[in-house]
Amino acid sequence: MAASAVIAMASAKIAAYFGIHLRAERRETRAEAEHPPEGEMIEADGVRLHMKVEGSGPPLVLLHGAGGNMRDFEPLLPQLAAQYTVIRFDRPGLGHSALPARYRSPWRNAAPTPAEQARLMAGAAGRLGLGPALVLGQSYGGAVALAWALEHPGKTAGLVLVSAASQPWPGGRLGPLYPIASHPLGAVTLVPLISAFTPRKVVDRALAAIFAPQEPPAGYAAMIGARLSLRRGAFRANARQVNALWSALAAMAPCYGSLALPVEMVHGTADRVVPLDIHSAATVRAIPGAALAELPGIGHMPHHAAPDAVLGAVERAAARAGWHPRPGSGNVAP
Repeated sequence: MAASAVIAMASAKIAAYFGIHLRAERRETRAEAEHPPEGEMIEADGVRLHMKVEGSGPPLVLLHGAGGNMRDFEPLLPQLAAQYTVIRFDRPGLGHSALPARYRSPWRNAAPTPAEQARLMAGAAGRLGLGPALVLGQSYGGAVALAWALEHPGKTAGLVLVSAASQPWPGGRLGPLYPIASHPLGAVTLVPLISAFTPRKVVDRALAAIFAPQEPPAGYAAMIGARLSLRRGAFRANARQVNALWSALAAMAPCYGSLALPVEMVHGTADRVVPLDIHSAATVRAIPGAALAELPGIGHMPHHAAPDAVLGAVERAAARAGWHPRPGSGNVAP
């Protein structure tokens, strides 16, 4: 009798486990159908990356933040594509880009560093034959942009860092979600539950916290495809990348003084996700000739809350890189 009870309980737990994964898979399939790839799928060192190229002019690479995808820059595209060849990526493991094979297992708590991510995307962008690019990175994407310049100075015309994570923060701690979701046990238990059952109101609260003290733009969750970030693989990849970021920045920050290129930084004074005083205020002092525009009262998403400030930073970086407007076209040229 006892054995039967144990078997019944085990069977119920197994059924529940696979039921959770089935529900998560259905939600993932729906999210991908509603937000399919918009660009082209290319291969770099055996890794499939989602890249989209728009506009004309010298190259400008856009790198999104943690948990996001290339759609986050949509509001800036009309202005940027009129002046530049804009190259957008889904960073490895996010959006529709894959991870290198060694990072795909839920049982291996490891993630590609900003330098590894930069290496993959710089290789893909280099195939376009457009020469050194301006690289704009927002939040975690700022760390990848800095790694891009450190690893590939000859392929980098300048940097635009927007609310960039650039320094190891005091204590190196994050909230509990990232380390738990990164751990192999959390990756196969907590992450499927999040993927299967997270309601819309939780997503909305998370977005509100990212944009605070501003409000997310109307329709932002639908525009970016927020549920793409809740897929099991993407959620796990993002958690592991963020969880490993402190160590990566601790290794990168001492090298910033070697950067000899235009660097324009934009950061809101009300940013509580990546605080200005910890990150950009220190980084602007570390990089020779770097410039920092502080945005009073603006939070973590200036490319939405203060787009003109970000566009202005791109223009200044382009001018410092020696790119000048084409006569009568409004475009810039090397």
